[in-house]
Amino acid sequence: MTFESAERLWLLAAVAALLIGYLLVQRRRSRYAMRFTNLPLLRRVAPRQPGWRRHIPAGLFLAMLALLVTGFAQPHDDVRVPRERATVIVAVDVSRSMLADDVRPDRLTAAREAALGFVEELPAEFNVGLVAFAGNASTVVTPVTDRAALRAGINGLSTGSTGVQGTAIGEAITTSLQAVRTADERANREPPPARTVLLSDGANTAGRSPSDAAAEAAQAGVPVDTISFGTENGMIGMSQPVPVNGETLQAVSEQTGGAYHEAGSAEELSEVYSDIRSSVGYRVERQDVSARFIGFGLVFALAAAGTSMAWFSRIP
Repeated sequence: MTFESAERLWLLAAVAALLIGYLLVQRRRSRYAMRFTNLPLLRRVAPRQPGWRRHIPAGLFLAMLALLVTGFAQPHDDVRVPRERATVIVAVDVSRSMLADDVRPDRLTAAREAALGFVEELPAEFNVGLVAFAGNASTVVTPVTDRAALRAGINGLSTGSTGVQGTAIGEAITTSLQAVRTADERANREPPPARTVLLSDGANTAGRSPSDAAAEAAQAGVPVDTISFGTENGMIGMSQPVPVNGETLQAVSEQTGGAYHEAGSAEELSEVYSDIRSSVGYRVERQDVSARFIGFGLVFALAAAGTSMAWFSRIP
């Protein structure tokens, strides 16, 4: 944090002086009370003392002054703000291997639930699209801000959605890039800041080379965050093993400047989506945060007035 008018912080010395003065007055008052040696008589003639409560309004008042002085010094801090026209494409593997039940109730169901949570927590102004892929890839929902349409698209994901078996990671990346280009009417000439979040449980077995697609994404400036979902013990039924394979996904993320994640349970997948959400579609700006301190200062002022009125029937 920096201050545009740091010299104004010297006013905090006045606040410190008030604190010292208050402590000295309290000490003097205590000494004066001790001179009155007939304590039983003092209890009869003197009103009941408020004890420690009498210091609370003064403490709140001094805290208010310190906060207002800090705000007066015009503090600036780095603030994360959503990027204008930010676009996120969620690509989900719907190949048959996603029926494996090593993740309860199965990989695809867990992936749908986690994707719903991810989408719901993104800023409302973000454009979000949905791509499903197996042996090929298709855009289920073009980038929109309509969360109801996204929920419907995610809930409708099922194995066989694309009609072709296999795992086409390269096609998923290419289709995601095409979806970005249709995000709005300016997308072709002024591409929006975009990111793809791709989830799969296996290596590429069909379609375009993931390396070629990743190179196109890197050239377009669209990072691809990848999630390897599942475990080594994945099985379909009792006889078909489908162990997770994340090598291709890791290579794609490294090539595009994205991040690679592994998740072996629904809980881990939710945590991964939460980590990704914290970095998607934001930029860091240095902004004036004076209002933050002034707001807290006003809260302390109200608290000081309220406690003083409640306990002593007067405003400090």
